[in-house]
Amino acid sequence: MSSPPPSSCDILLRNCILLPPPTPSNSSVSETSTTATTTSVDIAIKDGIITAMSASPLPETMTVAYREIDLKHTSLVSPPFVESHIHLDSVMTAGEPRWNESGTLFEGIDIWRERKQSLTVENVKHRALQALKEQAQQGVLFVRTHADVSEANLVALRALLEVRDLVQDWMTVQVVAFPQDGLYNSNSGHHHDDDVDVAASKSNEELLEQALQMGADVVGGIPHYELTREDGVRSVHRIFELAQQYSGRMIDIHCDETDDDQSRFLEVVAACAIRSHNGPRVTASHTTAFGSYNNAYALKLLGILERAQINLVSNPLINMTLQGRTDTYPKRRGLTRIKELWERRDAGINVSLGHDCIQDPWYSLGCGNMLDVAHMAIHASQMTGLAQINACYDMITWNGAKTLHIPTEEYGIDVGKPANLIVLNGTSRYDVLRRRATVQYVISKGKLICETSVPTTTWMTDIAPAG
Repeated sequence: MSSPPPSSCDILLRNCILLPPPTPSNSSVSETSTTATTTSVDIAIKDGIITAMSASPLPETMTVAYREIDLKHTSLVSPPFVESHIHLDSVMTAGEPRWNESGTLFEGIDIWRERKQSLTVENVKHRALQALKEQAQQGVLFVRTHADVSEANLVALRALLEVRDLVQDWMTVQVVAFPQDGLYNSNSGHHHDDDVDVAASKSNEELLEQALQMGADVVGGIPHYELTREDGVRSVHRIFELAQQYSGRMIDIHCDETDDDQSRFLEVVAACAIRSHNGPRVTASHTTAFGSYNNAYALKLLGILERAQINLVSNPLINMTLQGRTDTYPKRRGLTRIKELWERRDAGINVSLGHDCIQDPWYSLGCGNMLDVAHMAIHASQMTGLAQINACYDMITWNGAKTLHIPTEEYGIDVGKPANLIVLNGTSRYDVLRRRATVQYVISKGKLICETSVPTTTWMTDIAPAG
């Protein structure tokens, strides 16, 4: 086989509509149209890096490429989507061993407790890889997954750590050590029978620390699921201690995922972040009780969050279905205060979005498309102004990258940055979200890894409307 001809770049994208990054709320430069307002850009990629960008045609010395794609000023080039919150250990297990008939969080936890007793490393890896491939083909290249570490043999964790390493050439995966059953809400760790397996006798707190020793990237928790308020506060303090002990690991806590307006662990997380001076490395996920707090307390909490500078993740698909189950009418939407948090973005509050679940005991639907997540956020949080719609797109791109603490020099589209980008058949944030546009090309670390044809419709001439 002959070697390919020498080229100045590996991939050349011509006539791109380049998505501008988000701007501060007081900026005079913003995306104010529902259609494209930028000029065509050519983008050259070589050896995994964006080597050139130009609003005019690139010089002839740079136009020889192994793959040239002319987007004809009809497709948008964007940084890849970021999945801020998912549970890859439980994906594609809906109905196993039974269906969640009540649709509640707690029945889902009970079902998963049964299901995880039969987990194997190979089965978890198979399902997780299948889900990651589905997400990648829809433009997701950065993922934070939670791994249940409240099972004695840490099967889910071991599997997802292997998956993280298997996909590192085309996807960045962070693994959260997540004690699904709580740190102190367990009978384990109190056995005195000499015949009891040593692994089975470990407490969830010990298992969480073991998970960090095994290489989990992030420390997780679930304070609202502990037996008492005091146990929940204790668990948050322990999480921050472990994060500091293990080389300043990031923190991502399932926090106040309930309709109970007395569940107030977010203030504890924020206070710990203020005192630890590590707010940008801390994430509070769900925080659905925030939507039920009285406005006086919510206003106070917003001020605390500004000081803390932490990240918050909302999972609108799952929380729209899980929350409000004990309500008659009026029935709560079950989300955190996405709009109010976003309105304080210039004060340092960062909000991103996640799937949480794909076909598992908590949510039987989902296909890995982050545009579905953002689309639901627009509706459920009433983010229907144009700037707000655009912000929901940013919550699955730039804001997600900030949540995962991805360095700014490694995310976004600019010369010298890693060539991680996607091409969508749309012309603006609004256009892409309105139509849930097809991701036509996915480029990861300079390699084209996925290509998807845009669906087409042909009207039959005998029924097509005139004109």
